Amino acid sequence: MSRLSAVVMLLPALAACARIRSEAPPASDAPVPVHIAPVRVEAVARPVTVSGILGPKQEVPLSFKLGGVVGRVEVDEGRSVRAGDTLAALDLSEIDAGVTQARSAAEKAARDLARVQRLYADSVATLQQLQDAQTGRDVAAAELQSASFNRRFAVIVAPSAGVILRRSAEPGQLVQAGAPVLILGSRSRGTVFRAGLADRDVVRVRLGDGAVVQFDALPGRAFSGAVSQVAAASDPLTGTYRVEVALSRAPQLVSGLVGRVEIRPRTAREEVALVPVEAVLEADGDRATVFALAPDGRHVGRKTVTVAFLVGDHVAVAAGLDGVRAVVTDGAPYLNDGSAVRVRP
Repeated sequence: MSRLSAVVMLLPALAACARIRSEAPPASDAPVPVHIAPVRVEAVARPVTVSGILGPKQEVPLSFKLGGVVGRVEVDEGRSVRAGDTLAALDLSEIDAGVTQARSAAEKAARDLARVQRLYADSVATLQQLQDAQTGRDVAAAELQSASFNRRFAVIVAPSAGVILRRSAEPGQLVQAGAPVLILGSRSRGTVFRAGLADRDVVRVRLGDGAVVQFDALPGRAFSGAVSQVAAASDPLTGTYRVEVALSRAPQLVSGLVGRVEIRPRTAREEVALVPVEAVLEADGDRATVFALAPDGRHVGRKTVTVAFLVGDHVAVAAGLDGVRAVVTDGAPYLNDGSAVRVRP
């Protein structure tokens, strides 16, 4: 991720975290009450942040083996189903007629074989006639088996419990063999968050890397997980690599929720200073301002820092905090360089 890209992503977060003045600032000669936070120097990996969509791990397209006219569709999109539920069926008039015809042919072939066997025992029928009758019986039985098999798959039954994600056919519609009629989202293999990564990011991601997913529809909530699948080839249409993050504790969230995932690679760590997002002011490009607590503990100094990236609710600072042990969080918008402060517990 380039520095420019990181800064573009940081600007909205830093702007949102800037404190809005809710009361008049203290008099200029009075110490400003503030909270402080320690500066942590750690070796962390630059996170990979990208948008994606939530969905079940297993999405099963359900279709008919034969083409024909749709007789009924029992479920709509969003409907929860159980394993074994009947979901849709073709108009079975023609198919059932074919099964009846095949069964009658099989019964006739069996009777013909029995008659030829008696005649052969009496030396009336030849061996060839007996063999032909046996072959006719076997062919008719196979045709009955095929017709019964097709009849069974002219009805769509839920292979597992799940939810209907898409419905693409209606009663009376002519569908081709194998054309998806319903898409079943099965939760038997869990829920995943799918996203597309650029090549410069996917090379840093490995199976098992930790991740945190957040959704605009669920503000204030974060769902932890781990990378469970990384595509070996890029999508020919988008040029991105599909990555799946398995969510460890995801309730029955609605499939299709759009969110952002922050993947934290375990490799390529760099040493940075971490400060709370609330401490960072006046973000401009990769530059920002923080107020550092002076050694006397009663004054602050303005520091211009270089922002590297965002790590959860902390900002990674690449430069500008050498020798600084604590920065101001609450109260920072009221300060100037050299302001007197009173540290609140």
